[in-house]
Amino acid sequence: MDTYPSIRIFELAEEDRPREKLLLKGKAALSDAELIAILIGTGTAACSAVDLARMLLASVGNNLGAVARMSVPDLCKFKGIGEAKAISIISALELGRRRKEQEPTKLLKITGSRQIYELMRPDLHDESVEQVYLLLLNRTNGLIKKERVSQGGISASVVDPKVVFRFALEQGAHSLILIHNHPSGNLQPSESDKRLTQRLQKIGKELEILLLDHLIYTDHGYFSFADEGIM
Repeated sequence: MDTYPSIRIFELAEEDRPREKLLLKGKAALSDAELIAILIGTGTAACSAVDLARMLLASVGNNLGAVARMSVPDLCKFKGIGEAKAISIISALELGRRRKEQEPTKLLKITGSRQIYELMRPDLHDESVEQVYLLLLNRTNGLIKKERVSQGGISASVVDPKVVFRFALEQGAHSLILIHNHPSGNLQPSESDKRLTQRLQKIGKELEILLLDHLIYTDHGYFSFADEGIM
């Protein structure tokens, strides 16, 4: 088994300590040994956590996959790694394996007003009160989240721009689409609908979160501010 000079973590320069290094430079700046050292936490009187992690990796040819296949008894053979530390290492590597197995979720890409209308049908069809929803989008118009922001009466609902953009900022949205229904079936936007659109557009420009469209939903059709050229 390879040996390394014994240097304890507290003796290292601050930027070289694994935890501090992660905070200062980010996770990508850490070596495999440094990441494992964070899981180990402390070494022994003669061997720092980083040294211990290096020895562990050296024993399997610096192959993380081989470390992941080690059992608790295998890890406990290294002086300074007890059952609790072994379980932490195994758990972390198992989480990494599970994450790798999961395919990234492909976001629905919003391409037009008809698609928005059909997307909102399950939420707004046959609704007897006015409701307001947001579609929060990424830079490529991928749908991050659908969010209801207000529910009102038969003819009106109150929309607070602060709430709208709080949702957008929390989700890291690049743009958004506003949708609300008219239970009366009237497809034409009211003056308050127009004022709200203008206000959200203005605030959105300042925050660099674009309002792409405002859709009025009815059971027999829809009105799109963007399609009508009044955005």
